[in-house]
Amino acid sequence: MFGLRTANLIIAFIATTAPIAHALEMISKLTLDGPLWLGIQQHLYRGWGEIFGPVEIVAFLSTLALLVVTRRHRSSRRAYLVALVCYAAMLADFFVLNRPVNEAVRDWTPVTLPSNWSDYRLRWEIGHSLTALFSVIAFVTLIRRRIHEGSES
Repeated sequence: MFGLRTANLIIAFIATTAPIAHALEMISKLTLDGPLWLGIQQHLYRGWGEIFGPVEIVAFLSTLALLVVTRRHRSSRRAYLVALVCYAAMLADFFVLNRPVNEAVRDWTPVTLPSNWSDYRLRWEIGHSLTALFSVIAFVTLIRRRIHEGSES
């Protein structure tokens, strides 16, 4: 159990890094012109999904495992359920808000950039901001639970 909790906290921390980075970049990225924004989307973020997507899935699965293992302990169950819902929301958020933008942007060029490109940018930024919020709530919930479990031992 200690190993699972420790691994879960490490994974939960890693799962916050990309969403927080996106949230911190948002103010600057909202000032970019279309071609520069497109270049960043197509080149800077290449490969992030292959790294951070699995991390978010492992965060979900390890939290689910902790929920199952502690299902008889009410306060643990509540905390792990909150974190699990946050990870589910992160994944849903990606598929609803970010993935459609990623798929659209992949084939654009500065010449074919649609006139409503800034709507796509806003949707992408909102998606990542929500993911950042969910990841922080999950991480803080897991940290608080771990501290409380430590005081019970």
